[in-house]
Amino acid sequence: MPFKFSLPVVATLALAVVASPAVLAKPFKWSGSSDIQTMDIHSQNSALGNGIHAAVYESLVMFNSRTLRVEPLLATSWQQVSPTQMRFKLRQGVKFSDGSAMTADDVVYSLQRAMSKTSTYAIYTQGMDRIAKVDGETLDIFLKNPNPVLLNQLTELRVMSKAWAEKNNSVEPKDIKAKDETYSHRNAMGTGPFVLKEWVPDQKIVFAANPHWWNAGKAEGNVTEITYTHIKSEATRIAALLSGEVDMVRDTSIQDLARLRAHPSLKVMEMVENRTVYLALDQFRDELPGSNIKGKNPLKDLRVRKALYQAIDGATLQRVTMRGMSKPTGAMVSPLVNGWTEAVDKRLPYDPNAAKELLTQAGYSDGFEVDFACSNNAIVQDEQLCQAITAMWSRIGVKAKLRTMPAVSYYPMAQRHEASIALLSWGVPTFDALYTLQSLTRTKTTGGDGNYNLGRYSNERMDYIVDRVKTETDLPVRNRLLTEGLQLQNDTVAHIPLHNQMLAWAMKKNVELVQRPDNRIDWRLIKVN
Repeated sequence: MPFKFSLPVVATLALAVVASPAVLAKPFKWSGSSDIQTMDIHSQNSALGNGIHAAVYESLVMFNSRTLRVEPLLATSWQQVSPTQMRFKLRQGVKFSDGSAMTADDVVYSLQRAMSKTSTYAIYTQGMDRIAKVDGETLDIFLKNPNPVLLNQLTELRVMSKAWAEKNNSVEPKDIKAKDETYSHRNAMGTGPFVLKEWVPDQKIVFAANPHWWNAGKAEGNVTEITYTHIKSEATRIAALLSGEVDMVRDTSIQDLARLRAHPSLKVMEMVENRTVYLALDQFRDELPGSNIKGKNPLKDLRVRKALYQAIDGATLQRVTMRGMSKPTGAMVSPLVNGWTEAVDKRLPYDPNAAKELLTQAGYSDGFEVDFACSNNAIVQDEQLCQAITAMWSRIGVKAKLRTMPAVSYYPMAQRHEASIALLSWGVPTFDALYTLQSLTRTKTTGGDGNYNLGRYSNERMDYIVDRVKTETDLPVRNRLLTEGLQLQNDTVAHIPLHNQMLAWAMKKNVELVQRPDNRIDWRLIKVN
């Protein structure tokens, strides 16, 4: 069932924490396939980065890891003063890791920083007009229009010390597209359970317990040091787990799952991830770079996009390439996301003959050449997926010129619109389809509109739906519009959805944690027994 949200008028929930008995604290070591791009909390909006940032930085509210419901964090309560004004009461006694007190000024500054020109977090600040301090423990968020998912968005807007940023020349977020670095790019200071001890890019990140954390000694976890090791090689990653060098591997190689499940000292946690793997198609350029078709762009033609879609054998990708560790989908969101329905999840049928006929109708009976870009360490089986799709397209005459690269260089390249077709994945941290529709299908303008619309798709009806959904407070009406938008993406093949990823976390049996569908680790809940 889709996850439904409503905006409460007043919330006075207390943060649920469980006081655990005194236990011997232990280090926790884990590994993944890629590195973060920055420690700046407003520079690059990425799932891995946001999850790791949450060890150091906290937001006003958060999703409970077990219920996925919004609950207090740095804010203890909130009240809707008017349809366009929300008032937040801040938790008292909160300190940054240097011992300085967190104030309303820090929160106001941080939200304004997320709205700045070099920030890529505008998707979470959409609808905000201004942030105002009421007093030392209260602030107001004024909206341009009513926003039914404001709390969901605030879960990803973390708080930074204003004084620390000013002292270290980091008032503005680092521009992720530029080479210049700010202090906040490699350093961090927040109010969270851990402090950044060391970051050696492409090697490791080390966190130590924050002695000034406001909830120290009351959380469920018993870990006082966390080390994340970036190990690109699947074989090396699994070897590190089997040898005991790491306690957990989050990006578990599919080919090793059977033996990991059977290993007496290990366990594997699995679930469908709130993340859709898809192909973005350049529907903007008049001519595709590197293509043998001159003077026009085949990808602008709906028949061509449908042909590429119907030439992909999703069942084979699931069975062979993904070895069962995927859930084929026709929707650009997972079933956990508000707006999803079974109808929008229906894929176009695999039919290479129909694909060939569509190409012929479009004037490409001999096919065409096209650039195809792919990461090789960011998405489960990414390079293998692209190789399989390339082979499938070749059967209908489309010659995809595949190029692969690591995530650290792949995503900036894709954001510069330098790929004709790109393999990407999209999670929905707000668990609401507006996040997907606004980012991926809204005509690119300013703020969060089209901020990851890498194919530069544009549709007047889609723009209307997205803009209406931003402010619609009648939830049944809003949900119908979300579903309409998702179906319109399908009908116009704005993107080609492939599948929802399956999560497989392998770890030692003495590790206890909560697996979340957004592939995040809740740092407060980790136990090493």
